[in-house]
Amino acid sequence: MTQSVTLDALDRRLIHALQIDGRASFSSIATVLEVPERTLARRYHRLRSALVVRVVGLVDSGRVGMLDWFVRIDCAPEATDALTAALAQRDDTSWIAPLAGRTRLTCMVRTPGTGADGGRPLFDHLLRTPGIRDVEAGCVLRAVAGVGGWAGRTSALDAAEQAALLGLAPPSPRSPDVLAGASGWGEAEARLAGELALDGRADIAQLAAATGWSASTVRRRVAALRAAGVLHFEVDVSPSHFGFPVEALLWLEVAPAALGEVTEALSRHAAVAFAAVMTGRASVFAMVQCRDIGALYDYLAGELAALAGIARAETALVQRRAKRAGPLLLPAMAQRAQRFPPRPTVHRVGHTRAT
Repeated sequence: MTQSVTLDALDRRLIHALQIDGRASFSSIATVLEVPERTLARRYHRLRSALVVRVVGLVDSGRVGMLDWFVRIDCAPEATDALTAALAQRDDTSWIAPLAGRTRLTCMVRTPGTGADGGRPLFDHLLRTPGIRDVEAGCVLRAVAGVGGWAGRTSALDAAEQAALLGLAPPSPRSPDVLAGASGWGEAEARLAGELALDGRADIAQLAAATGWSASTVRRRVAALRAAGVLHFEVDVSPSHFGFPVEALLWLEVAPAALGEVTEALSRHAAVAFAAVMTGRASVFAMVQCRDIGALYDYLAGELAALAGIARAETALVQRRAKRAGPLLLPAMAQRAQRFPPRPTVHRVGHTRAT
């Protein structure tokens, strides 16, 4: 559990800078922000030690032949905590959240992209687990909002500061030459990604030890993967620290002809932290951050209601986030599970490793 920490103006400026380039040196950021380097380094390490902020390296699933799924699990109330703990320890899960009411759990799952049944072994295993009533999985087809960071944490720097930091960041992906230069994804790359998922600012020596590469090879490989869009960095911080403690999940049934218009609008909505088009009955999924329940109502009745093409909207409140974008930093949940062992029938959730 993160400590109670209030982010001040400098904290927010640092977080915005790291969202632009998560591996930028503190000296580079200090030059742009006109703040002493040691001050920024102390701020970051204080926030990271408090489990409030960290930089995580994330891999674009599609570029390495993987699939992302948004999964809803309907389960018995007494099974929710144990299932949450088991799923949180997996390296192929993220964004795990029991929903208010304690009968549903949601998470993102990454599976091998071997045809349409890439995630079937895991999903079948879940369905056979006592305490689980139903599993609904939608394959993420395209992220349409929040990819570059939620607007609530990327509004602390002015245009000139953002431009200066963008000038230090790697080139944008999409160039065929760059993509070709980053081809090849093997065990060493997977180990590299694993280290960066734990700590996106891990030093070169640590990454070299994990991969078996030389320091110069690590630098070149990280640069190539970033330039190709295979690897990117996000700041992992709860919106509650910015004064937005209410998180709601939306499942939107959108007519195909309206998908472009609806998703374009969602990408401009300040409340939307993330949105994606996916398979299934609800073609659009979104995470929404609000200051309070009243603000959530205002969003649903205002901006969202104004979008033509949405035939039906389902809303659920997140009770808590057991896991966000990156792996668990500390085995707090595992320790809790050892003190209060989960029911054996629920702990049977398999551990199919995605590599």
